[in-house]
Amino acid sequence: MEATQAVKTLKNYINGEWQAPSSDRVEDVINPATGEVIGKIAFSTKEDTERAIDAARQAFDSGVWADATTHERAAVLLKIADLIEAEAEELAKAETIDNGKILAEAEFDVADAATCFRYYAGIIMHPDGETYHVPDNVQAMVVKEPVGVTGLIVPWNFPILMSVWKLAPALAAGNAIVYKPSEVTPMNAQRLFEIFEEAGVPHGVVNMVVGDGPTVGQTISESHEVDMVSFTGSTAVGREIMKAAAGNLKKISLELGGKSPNIVFADADLETAVDYGLFGIFFGSGQVCSAGSRILVEESIYDRYVERFAERAQLIKVGPGLDPTSNMGAIVSEKQLNRILDYIEIGKSEGARLVAGGKRVVDNNLDKGFFIEPTVFADCTPEMRIVREEIFGPVVTIQKFSTEEEAIRLANDTDYGLAGGVFSGDGAKALRVIKKVRAGITWVNDYHPTYVEAPWGGYKQSGIGRSLGKYSLEEFQEVKQINIRLSVEPNGWFPAE
Repeated sequence: MEATQAVKTLKNYINGEWQAPSSDRVEDVINPATGEVIGKIAFSTKEDTERAIDAARQAFDSGVWADATTHERAAVLLKIADLIEAEAEELAKAETIDNGKILAEAEFDVADAATCFRYYAGIIMHPDGETYHVPDNVQAMVVKEPVGVTGLIVPWNFPILMSVWKLAPALAAGNAIVYKPSEVTPMNAQRLFEIFEEAGVPHGVVNMVVGDGPTVGQTISESHEVDMVSFTGSTAVGREIMKAAAGNLKKISLELGGKSPNIVFADADLETAVDYGLFGIFFGSGQVCSAGSRILVEESIYDRYVERFAERAQLIKVGPGLDPTSNMGAIVSEKQLNRILDYIEIGKSEGARLVAGGKRVVDNNLDKGFFIEPTVFADCTPEMRIVREEIFGPVVTIQKFSTEEEAIRLANDTDYGLAGGVFSGDGAKALRVIKKVRAGITWVNDYHPTYVEAPWGGYKQSGIGRSLGKYSLEEFQEVKQINIRLSVEPNGWFPAE
């Protein structure tokens, strides 16, 4: 997808047909590395969204997908994985141009997307359900069924991967779908739905509506014809979705924000702890919900850690994602760029010590893109806004602690509970501390690896429910109890005459 090509306006995919949204509102989709227009997005109306919901409702109720055998659904999921792999290079380049991340990251995302479809194609072939011994002449069992019509709302930071994290298990479970891509990074969404069409997903089972959250997302969340909504994004928006979903008490799954601690003890290998500290915050330009944005360092090595961390942060080359020499790419949009720059100024005004970065990158013809230096604040304290609020950019705060108990207290002193890490040469201490960190995704002497087999989600205001693994499949299923009396005869509870 080159900027010199004629740009396309994205369409909705409803009941197996590509349809232009009925609104006159059209906005440009921007390559954040160059500021060039790479596409256009027309904004759908409430009525467009309701048509997609109706199509999903009819498809689900017809049983065309829900009643398909697991073998039939698995075959389609495997075909989707094959098609993604066949276009991996093109999809990765499109992801880089759309989001701004470096190509190596986008390549991982596309590969993981294919893996995700393969995983769920396999897991639905495993034994399912339960049987119970009960004190009666009854065979008791539990079966799992699809939830129904599911609304899937995805963020802009991992456009294809976060989409697939929801789409693959929702499809595997037999649901019908109404999907809203981010209006900031929608370019791969259309190709993904073309792949669904090629793979043989029945009409009406997958529906895509492009547009904004206040219209499309709100309509999905409020609709009584939608049985579940799964959202990844900010905690503030998650609260609004939760309120809207209360109308019909629909099932919700929310993967929200984070302000994750990365604890470094004095007995850790310093170079390893610095290396993963950099990776924890600057991977994805810090636009990662699980980013290790708060580094807590034991006081005896604090100065050495800060010095080495700042030294290495300044070696990171910031540049366009398609440049193979770039280590960190662009910020997704000018709006997000300005938000991060505002937080940097807040950090300075609060008295944090800026030891690296802090400025927009405009040299070497980068002035038309949205680039920020890897930014490091030291001598931070718990009450600072840059310590408490999610910045969602390449900005890290470093704090000092003196005891294990203080490290745990500082780590948990947050409204969030998505992720966390511990670095130590003492395995018992590392395990002891990581078990005390109130977060759903944690690492010891490591940071950031994600596996489709394992659950993804957080405590506290980082969300409700879990993605990935068998947990995500279960999120998109309902549990039903079935009791079968083995002797067909009256029970005699009431008089017969």
